[in-house]
Amino acid sequence: MNLRALTSRLFCSLAAVAWMAAAHAADAPRPNVLVILTDDQGRGDYSAFGTPDIRTPALDRLFREGMTFDNFFANSCVCSPSRAALMTGCYPDRVGVPGVIRQWPEDSWGWLSPRVTLLPQLLKRAGYHSAIVGKWHLGFDSPNTPTERGFDFFHGFLGDMMDDYWTHLRGGVNFMRCNREVVDPKGHATDVFTGWACDYLAERARAKEPFFLYLAYNAPHDPIQPPPEWLERIKQREPNMNPKRQKLVALIEHLDAGIGRVLDTLDRLKLADNTLVIFTSDNGGVLANGANNGPWRGEKCHMYEGGLRVPGAARWPARIKAGSRTGRFTLTMDIFATVTEVAGVKPPADVDGVSFLPALLGDNPPEAQREFYFVRREGGIAYGGKTIEALRRGDWKILQDSPFAPLELYNLAADPKETTDLAKEQRKVFRDLDAALRLHVQRGGEVPWQPPAK
Repeated sequence: MNLRALTSRLFCSLAAVAWMAAAHAADAPRPNVLVILTDDQGRGDYSAFGTPDIRTPALDRLFREGMTFDNFFANSCVCSPSRAALMTGCYPDRVGVPGVIRQWPEDSWGWLSPRVTLLPQLLKRAGYHSAIVGKWHLGFDSPNTPTERGFDFFHGFLGDMMDDYWTHLRGGVNFMRCNREVVDPKGHATDVFTGWACDYLAERARAKEPFFLYLAYNAPHDPIQPPPEWLERIKQREPNMNPKRQKLVALIEHLDAGIGRVLDTLDRLKLADNTLVIFTSDNGGVLANGANNGPWRGEKCHMYEGGLRVPGAARWPARIKAGSRTGRFTLTMDIFATVTEVAGVKPPADVDGVSFLPALLGDNPPEAQREFYFVRREGGIAYGGKTIEALRRGDWKILQDSPFAPLELYNLAADPKETTDLAKEQRKVFRDLDAALRLHVQRGGEVPWQPPAK
């Protein structure tokens, strides 16, 4: 680690220690934490971004009342790896999840390592009650179900995605659970998860210990199925909008209304002031569904910026200045380090994520110089079980968007839309980043990503 990075980490640690000491001295209650993760929401698919054809008052409220992250990145361009990074604070291939975990073994490309410590396990040491409501997507069977990996309560969906927001089945199988019990709720999945989250908050308002709630919606992942009345609203308001875009906007606005219900519940229960709410998405949106990924190239499943850049906001009325923003480069895995620091527990020494608590509290230390690594393993003819990767160092980014295509090199300061491949012109930069990328690939290769043979 260079001197600048070491100084930055020391500054961050001192700032966090000072904050924890002040909180303890004031005998302040430990903060609750609510992480809201949406599924395939594009970087530009909320109205606070400046997108004129969508209205998201609840999300806009988070950005207005809290901090906006201008450079928030998912750890992968697909679901399971980003979720594994959030739960472990590590690059996903280092914990056995380089690709999407599916119920079909022949098409499943990850297995969450039983040796790694998950966020709720750490928070339990600080007296937190932890729950997940919504999409898990990190395992179907023991030992990788939520309550076996540290959560005190699980009310949600084990799998990757439902075939239908109303039937909640995947391949004809019901993966809805209350802890380990199969349940069969009625209604649109977004409404179901919202209701369960509000119920959990009401129950925790009567408890003494702090809580950690991971609310993982599966919207706006396809199939794009908004409730009919929400779609009709968009058709009336935006009659000239592309029909695919109409359906997606309706699904997101319905999702936003659910998030609004959760925020209103925090208000009603007088929990909002001392609850840190972190909002982001697991990867970029799908362009074929009408997603808006901002001005950046690419989409979900791809290593270009549009597949990796996601919305990011944090609200904590007691501590975060309303309307603030940060240009700090932040990854999903940084949530792990931040939440543990807020809770006053020490994360494992080998986590890759870095706490952004100092930024939330208004400190502006020099940002640590670190590399950002992204990985996805996938099957099918297009991938053949191989991986695609990207690595960013400063303004430079090297990527391979197909396992059968050459590596590409971009300077994102001069070319943020990744239009001009400089792999042939900048050979030294290319060689240096290529070597660094290989080290990450080797490091990830130390961890099995398939379950042991039975």
